Amino acid sequence: MQVKTHATRVVFPWIRLVTMLLAILLMVSGCAGMSETEQRTVTGGAAGAAGGAAIGALAGNAAMGAAIGGATGLAGGYLYGKHKDTEKKAYEEGYNAGKAGQ
Repeated sequence: MQVKTHATRVVFPWIRLVTMLLAILLMVSGCAGMSETEQRTVTGGAAGAAGGAAIGALAGNAAMGAAIGGATGLAGGYLYGKHKDTEKKAYEEGYNAGKAGQ
């Protein structure tokens, strides 16, 4: 009979978590055909899911943590992407107005 130690119960879930994170990283790296906002949305969702899973695992429910973290990350990534798009558009408009005024 094998006795599970505290270290065994703590280490193996972390190995699974790291494996999942690496798999997500490989999936996210395939965002070449996406817009910057889409890339930020997917990255935010993946990072949120990973962070939520880690916190949820500590709290006792990794799946719920991943779901909440993923949804929050998606929303945050989308909003950040839209903000950066607006910044870029404002910069380009200012640049073009400056060139036209010369």
